[in-house]
Amino acid sequence: MEPEIALYLRKIVWSLSAIMVWMLVNIFFGIQKGYMLFEEGHTFGSVIFYLWLSGSFYALFKLYKRHWRQKQEETTSPSTKP
Repeated sequence: MEPEIALYLRKIVWSLSAIMVWMLVNIFFGIQKGYMLFEEGHTFGSVIFYLWLSGSFYALFKLYKRHWRQKQEETTSPSTKP
């Protein structure tokens, strides 16, 4: 398999794995622990959950952006090793 194709497939698998872990964590604390729904009004736990949700989404987006850009630069730059 070509190295560029293998690198691209690893990027896809890593990206899917990262979003799945992020979703599992947020679903567990949001739905299972009851912080996502406002059944009893706004609670301190709900506020913390939504702050975590927005902050972690921003961090995940920045991580994706850095990961995809870094790997792209590695494949397009010429190798300096003999």
